[in-house]
Amino acid sequence: MTVLSRVFFNGNSQAVRIPQEFRLDANRVQISRASNGDLIIHPIPKARGTALFEALNYFEPDFIAALEKGQEDIVEMQDRESF
Repeated sequence: MTVLSRVFFNGNSQAVRIPQEFRLDANRVQISRASNGDLIIHPIPKARGTALFEALNYFEPDFIAALEKGQEDIVEMQDRESF
């Protein structure tokens, strides 16, 4: 899909308006220039720990309780002689 957008200045920085259909789920991006001059924009994902805690908000409390109970039932590893 190709969409036209506009380029403008925001203070001393040049900016590009990103249309809604290309909206990014990131606060930061990495920008590089390809050998042919094209700009490549890579969204930088949120910190993994933050994303995990945000994802946990979508689970039902019963599911979280079952996970926690499962952790209590884990048997410790046995010490064994090496071969």
